[in-house]
Amino acid sequence: MSSKRDYYEILEVVKSAREDEIKKSYRKLAVRFHPDKNPGDPEAEERFKELGEAYDVLMDPNKRAAYDRYGHAAFQQGRGPGGGGGGFHDPFDLFREVFSGGGGGGIFEHFFGNAQDRADRYRGSDLRYDLEISLEEASAGADKEIEIRKLETCEACEGTGAQSGSKIITCSVCRGQGQVVTSRGFLQMAQTCPNCRGSGQVIEKPCSSCRGQGRREKTSRLKLRIPAGVETGFKLRVPNGGEAGLRNNSNGDLYVVVHVARHSFFERDGHELHCEVPIPFTTAALGGEIRVPTLYGETIAKIPAGTQNGTNFRIRQHGMPIYQGSGKGDLFVRVKVEVPTRLNPVQRKKLEEFAELCESDNTPIHKSFYEQIKDLFT
Repeated sequence: MSSKRDYYEILEVVKSAREDEIKKSYRKLAVRFHPDKNPGDPEAEERFKELGEAYDVLMDPNKRAAYDRYGHAAFQQGRGPGGGGGGFHDPFDLFREVFSGGGGGGIFEHFFGNAQDRADRYRGSDLRYDLEISLEEASAGADKEIEIRKLETCEACEGTGAQSGSKIITCSVCRGQGQVVTSRGFLQMAQTCPNCRGSGQVIEKPCSSCRGQGRREKTSRLKLRIPAGVETGFKLRVPNGGEAGLRNNSNGDLYVVVHVARHSFFERDGHELHCEVPIPFTTAALGGEIRVPTLYGETIAKIPAGTQNGTNFRIRQHGMPIYQGSGKGDLFVRVKVEVPTRLNPVQRKKLEEFAELCESDNTPIHKSFYEQIKDLFT
């Protein structure tokens, strides 16, 4: 009796499985047991070979029919799984076929890289710049100029990395692929080409200014427009404002992160602004008008008679602009009733007369407080 495991069991499918179900299961299992993911594991290597053998048989209608009828005996007597002495296919051939979709590229290409991978690899780096602005600038918007040190295209060679008159030729070692493939048994490994360092090209005479890089570090100045209404954490993307790519590959981007500085008078809460304004106790008692500073100039707020300390007043449309919207938030003014610390004799006498004239109805909060706590002392 054969010691081989059942092919359907190996691929974890039922005997009536369709071809697409077999292929899907093979994809999952082949990735799990691929030798590159299990280096030095002989059991995983054997499972990978076993998967390839089972897939080779079950995806061939003639082989599968023979296997369903006779089992492993259908491939004995030297015929092998191919039925005609052709033997079993290399599992890596099957792996390439399944993972490339039959037309090259696909998942398998990530093991060896492709032209787009190399272009991405030599693209300039993205950069971050932290910019602090005032609350006034965040409110009105601002034009800013920043200074940043970064890799820019070499002016001497115009980014080619080559001296004038020098040629850029295809690397003879990797033939322009940027990687070389080495084989160890049935394993294949891709490594960066040591001759061209992955670029796929070799410069005959490198530029003396940039040493063949096509870029040099220098200080650059950029002008930015900060829109009105931004908050701390706002990111402004400057396309191609990052570092220059290696040998005229595309530039990276610059991301400017805005930080709005704390204000000495206003506190910000989204679109709203908050501030505290002191008022004389006479204005709180009698009512009147007070001047309130805003980001857009002074405005007048009316204080009703009998205003208590800590009362908030809303001044509409005097807060922060709504970013990418219309209108502004509101300004909330908290009044702080100021009690005089020193009184001259005349002022003191007048206040004493006023206190004698006051009835309990004039101090409802004071009266209510003592009524609430009188039970504590009886």
